[in-house]
Amino acid sequence: MPKFGFRVPHTLSKEEARSRLERFVEAIEAKFANQVSDLQQTWEGDTLKFQFKTFGIALNGGISVEENQLSLAGEIPFAAMMFKGKIESEFREQLERLVAG
Repeated sequence: MPKFGFRVPHTLSKEEARSRLERFVEAIEAKFANQVSDLQQTWEGDTLKFQFKTFGIALNGGISVEENQLSLAGEIPFAAMMFKGKIESEFREQLERLVAG
């Protein structure tokens, strides 16, 4: 499966960034309630693993909490490649808001 990913810098402590990231799934559910289903998250060390379906397409990945940045890496099905840019920009926007203030 093709991959997608990016980094979002932050000035928070690692603990505060992780605490805010714990609300990530809630933020996604609230904003995209009619477009997202089967949303799940689990922690593996300092990485939040997630998976969900949007318009019947399954997406999964992880967001690693680092000292000065969040690093997102995920896989996108070939069927969704035309939406890769939109998916990345929505993730980036949500994560930037999460660590902004």
